[in-house]
Amino acid sequence: MCGILAVLGIADNSQVKRSRIIELSRRLRHRGPDWSGLHCYRDCYLAHQRLAIVDPTSGDQPLYNEDKTVVVTVNGEIYNHKELREKLKSHEFRTGSDCEVIAHLYEEYGEDFVDMLDGMFSFVLLDSRDKSFIAARDAIGITPLYMGWGLDGSVWFASEMKALSDDCERFMSFPPGHIYSSKSGELRRWYNPPWYSEHIPSVPYDSLVLRKAFEKAVVKRLMTDVPFGVLLSGGLDSSLVASVASRYLADSEAACQWGSQLHTFCIGLKGSPDLKAAREVADYLGTRHHEFHFTVQEGIDAIEEVIYHIETYDVTTIRASTPMFLMSRKIKSLGVKMVLSGEGSDEIFGGYLYFHKAPNKEEFHQETCRKIKSLHLYDCLRANKSTSAWGVEARVPFLDKEFINVAMSIDPEWKMIRPDLGRIEKWILRNAFDDEQNPYLPKHILYRQKEQFSDGVGYSWIDGLKDHANQQVTDAILANASFVYPENTPTTKEGYYYRTIFERFFPTNAARSTVPGGPSVACSTAKAVEWDAAWSNNLDPSGRAALGVHVAAYGEAKEATDASVMNGSSH
Repeated sequence: MCGILAVLGIADNSQVKRSRIIELSRRLRHRGPDWSGLHCYRDCYLAHQRLAIVDPTSGDQPLYNEDKTVVVTVNGEIYNHKELREKLKSHEFRTGSDCEVIAHLYEEYGEDFVDMLDGMFSFVLLDSRDKSFIAARDAIGITPLYMGWGLDGSVWFASEMKALSDDCERFMSFPPGHIYSSKSGELRRWYNPPWYSEHIPSVPYDSLVLRKAFEKAVVKRLMTDVPFGVLLSGGLDSSLVASVASRYLADSEAACQWGSQLHTFCIGLKGSPDLKAAREVADYLGTRHHEFHFTVQEGIDAIEEVIYHIETYDVTTIRASTPMFLMSRKIKSLGVKMVLSGEGSDEIFGGYLYFHKAPNKEEFHQETCRKIKSLHLYDCLRANKSTSAWGVEARVPFLDKEFINVAMSIDPEWKMIRPDLGRIEKWILRNAFDDEQNPYLPKHILYRQKEQFSDGVGYSWIDGLKDHANQQVTDAILANASFVYPENTPTTKEGYYYRTIFERFFPTNAARSTVPGGPSVACSTAKAVEWDAAWSNNLDPSGRAALGVHVAAYGEAKEATDASVMNGSSH
């Protein structure tokens, strides 16, 4: 991951303003500690903080076309850049960077090239020939991007809102799958897959097609010139990522530089479900496994820094971001700069426990569509910013564009949780990798029940957060919450505590409006809360809140903070 900042049409383009752009760009240096770049053309500035993953020696940004009339600052990875270069043989490339193709594709195809990109990206491109510019964000919003407006008529773009919040009158999260063109002055959606309309698909389930699509998604993400590994919680999703990566690593270019033994990483409280399960999977796959521990107090001490980096006050996101933030620091200390992670599977396959209550396949499918569309506000934001805080890049194969198309075209009847047919959540994914001849994972891991990351790192983590918040926020303070925070009013002491920290760092209406709100149970959308009348009385974002579904629902969990009763985590 890198950090980008672009300011277009700024009123004062003096040296004072240039110094201000450099100062703001430095706020993103954690995202890209390897190099800083700045391009200035009249009243337009494109700044870049680089984390070098592909072509570390010559791929510094901003990047240009042949005569430097087109300049682009990019955060992300373009996995099909070699295929795209084949279509651009008349162009002269200056670097080996995967992102340089963007400048040349614009020259060749104009603004309509974005759908040709296979990867995760946010970029701003300036065409100095007519001083026009475009900005775009990847299909799902894996990489963050914000857009803002200054009182002087300037338009701003940044990877994190901390780089523009002080200088923009208004700003917002740039919508995923969209492009902004200065020529039209409008945002338009470039990503229009069949599933986006939420019409119910009817393609029969084919386990081999699904398996091959996921393997392809993992393999293409092994594109790297630096050390890497896999975040392994021991649950289904991360274990499948590790299994496929381990299986195909020896044949990849990365193995020539870094060897064919995969590195895996896990964090948790001592005795937590994740640590035990991850160790078992790592032993089975023969990975070089790194296990990290943290205490509840260490997590609490990091909360303020976590909220500054992830830029949200959403309770679930903060609970899960804190262990990931602590783990990323340890990973970076080992010299690793890129990791594969398992985000996105639960949204695509209906893996959250509340999906057990889906009344029919239509509502099941529509909820998965809603969940994917909002990933950029939750799990993508967490995975990207928790790791980027320490200069580590997270790649998410489940959110591969082609894999999503395959998985979301399957008749949702196959995704429904059917105990009468022996189908637990995400059965079609489990079944696709249930290979008797050449097993990917042990059966009990393959068919292990879902846990959210913040639960799996150790149940006492969430209880510890709640206890700490109760000490900080009195009943009287919470009673006045609707007056202090009329927008997205916090309903719990934990939520109130996080909100006060967020407001200290980002005290504007625009900032608080970038965070979603509304009722939720076990990570559901507000619409899915209607599936069970009892949930409206138990609006807790933890997976354990799906009472009667989880094998260790709240009553049992309170009695067992050790791992013996729990089934662990699948992220």
